[in-house]
Amino acid sequence: MTAINGTAQKIANEFVCAWLAGDVEKALSFLADDIACEAPNGRFEGLDRYRQFLEPFASSIISSTVIDVLGDDTHAATVYTTDVPFAKDFRGIDYITVSDGKISRIISVFDLSPMIQAGGKPQH
Repeated sequence: MTAINGTAQKIANEFVCAWLAGDVEKALSFLADDIACEAPNGRFEGLDRYRQFLEPFASSIISSTVIDVLGDDTHAATVYTTDVPFAKDFRGIDYITVSDGKISRIISVFDLSPMIQAGGKPQH
């Protein structure tokens, strides 16, 4: 894994490690109140909506690995893989923007097809 030096990179690393471990409350503590997230299954604005997006997935994780966290003082990208009930080696990337010490924007990239094939319904 890349050495972690930048402010956004450090915050992103702590954020991704928290939610991959199922600690949604800790993960949410890194977010600005007006967090905006763009994901394949919708746009989520504010802490409550982001919790609704994150919590079902985070609570279903069987195992996970952070592949890398790349970044600087304002932006970071987290690359991770998870095993969840509907897929093994389910990979994702989050592009994170940090403003005033909090995550203000997340662009989350993942493939919805394993969930759809398993008969799950994407969260909106």
